[in-house]
Amino acid sequence: MKKEPKLSSLIDKACFDYSLIEPGDKILIGASGGKDSTALIQYFANRSKRPDCNFEYLALNIQSDFAPAFPEGIKKLFDEWKVNFKSLNVNILERVKPNQKMSCYWCSTQRRTELLNYAIEHGFNKIALGHHMDDILETFIMNMLNKGEISTMIPKLKYDNYPVTIIRPLCYILEDRLKKEAVENGYSGFTCTCNFQENSDRKLARRKLESLTEGDSKQKERMFAALKNIQTSYLP
Repeated sequence: MKKEPKLSSLIDKACFDYSLIEPGDKILIGASGGKDSTALIQYFANRSKRPDCNFEYLALNIQSDFAPAFPEGIKKLFDEWKVNFKSLNVNILERVKPNQKMSCYWCSTQRRTELLNYAIEHGFNKIALGHHMDDILETFIMNMLNKGEISTMIPKLKYDNYPVTIIRPLCYILEDRLKKEAVENGYSGFTCTCNFQENSDRKLARRKLESLTEGDSKQKERMFAALKNIQTSYLP
């Protein structure tokens, strides 16, 4: 049986393939307290100890006015890993306009805006987010079925209007692998428990992805590979 590659090796490969971490980078990492961002932050903590480390990073939590407090257990792990961590309180509910409905999408958009503003203000040239391969494939399905376009989140996105690049170092990692890592490393169990959880489009896309691939990791990996192997001659 083929040995499963280390999580750090897969992230290293993504960083190499897409030039996600470069000399002199100052990287802001979105820290939610969940398994995905925590795995990403652990990778940065370990990588920063390598002799050839040539970047800076900060883990930033955007704490909304209605979400549960950042998990103390994760803070303790950050202390053990010597992570530079900061939390920023933001009132998101007051931004909701009359007759507008609060949703996961709206909340995530506001938190992303705060990350961007902080990065620009403090001289960070990259923002690292914890989106994994399942997230990317689900977004592909949503965009195809809901927007009628072939697009998704990409591993490296340079903004046209801002001096900041979004990077997704977990792009080669499947969610099941992250769940396994979270259990093995003692940070599983935390999820968003706010009262505005409504992300039906993504939940539906997740079910469709699992149905399409029968939950098979190899099929998901081939589906991801297909996004980089577009045969335009055989498309309308």
